[in-house]
Amino acid sequence: MAFSPHRRIDVAGLVIAIILLVLAGIVWWDMSKLQILSPYDLGPKVMPIVVSACLVLLAIGNAIGALRGDLPARETLDWKPIILILGALACLIALIRFGGGFMIGTALLFAATSTAFGRRAFVTDFIIGAVIALIVYVLFAKLLTLSLPAGPLERLF
Repeated sequence: MAFSPHRRIDVAGLVIAIILLVLAGIVWWDMSKLQILSPYDLGPKVMPIVVSACLVLLAIGNAIGALRGDLPARETLDWKPIILILGALACLIALIRFGGGFMIGTALLFAATSTAFGRRAFVTDFIIGAVIALIVYVLFAKLLTLSLPAGPLERLF
């Protein structure tokens, strides 16, 4: 494999490819531990296989781009949106753990994520997130009869 003098191997791209391969391995390993059998051979194991295969393909593509030096230049990292989204995700986990429920946490996560992407209508986005969470809750809890973490709003339904 010949490299042109102005192109360099992108080490960060190779690290990302390795991380993607590790994630694919974790998903595959976790799927292999499932003891659920489905009468149609399509069950809960199918989606982790698809996700794992896609992660492997992404890793291969990223590694090839990194070795060729074809990956685009990275922009500077802005930590504020990342911290905002991770904080909202932590709030969702805490709300679910301590009885705040699925819908409030999901609405908060939706609003915080839209704020992190630059939208400045937090209250409107919180309401939109609440409507989406309500639809998801009704579909999962009532239509599919799956249990989602119940909080004060979920107990109303």
